[in-house]
Order: sequence, then C-alpha cells, then structure tokens
Amino acid sequence: MSNLAMLLTLAIWSWLINNHSLIHLFKTDIVILSMRTAFLLTISNIFMTFAWYGHLKFKQSALWKVIIISWLIAFVEYCFQVPANRFGHGSYSAAQLKTMQEVITLVVFSIFSLFYLKEPLKWNYLVGFGMIVAAVFFIFHEW
Repeated sequence: MSNLAMLLTLAIWSWLINNHSLIHLFKTDIVILSMRTAFLLTISNIFMTFAWYGHLKFKQSALWKVIIISWLIAFVEYCFQVPANRFGHGSYSAAQLKTMQEVITLVVFSIFSLFYLKEPLKWNYLVGFGMIVAAVFFIFHEW
C-alpha cells in the first residue's frame, strides 16, 4: 500500500473516531493510541489480504504449497493484529475494534482488487461497502 493510501486511511479513521477537524488529531493520547491501532490494523490487513487472495494469481501452484505460504503470511498478519487489538481494547470495545478492522479490510481489499488482481470495483460493490461504512456511525456513536 502506498504511503498516500496509508495516510488517507489513517486520516479517515481519525476523523471518524474523533469527529473533529484533522488539526485536533494530535492533541491527546487517545488519538495517538487510535492512530497506532488503525495503523497496525492496516498493516495486518495488507498481509491477510495477500494470504487469502494473493494465491489467485498462482492457480498453477500446488494447493498444499499455497496453503503453507498463506499460513506463513497469516503469521505475520497476526504479529500486527494481536498488538493492534491489545493496544486498542480499553479505548474501544471489541465490537468497535472489529468494525474498525472490517472497514480497513474493505479499503485494503478494494485497492488490492484493483491493482493486484486487476478486477474492477463495480458500482454495487461500492454501494455495499458504503453501507458497511455507514454502520460505523451506529457502532461508534455514544447512545
């Protein structure tokens, strides 16, 4: 993932979480923790996306080899996912962490699908993804 895409992902998450201007982002420890959690989840999702879908370009490879390679990639993913959840829990509920992870997954997967798999994002995919992102409001809003 490019630096610009990663910064954009972090900026979007920070805005969603804090519902403030981006200038306000670096003023509290909670925001730093939020950024660290979002960053680790993003790195984690990059690895997991490759573990789950990267092999689709190598259909000629033996399935057992692909499974082992995917497990090795997934191990690296866990090295980022577990700390992200550990750091984030307390500031966020487990449901909020899972929601954050899912939205990051959609962003990472969309970029992966476009540039690695060369598959287009159809309008109905984007509408569906948008509805999932809209769920963030209900999960993160204090009721």
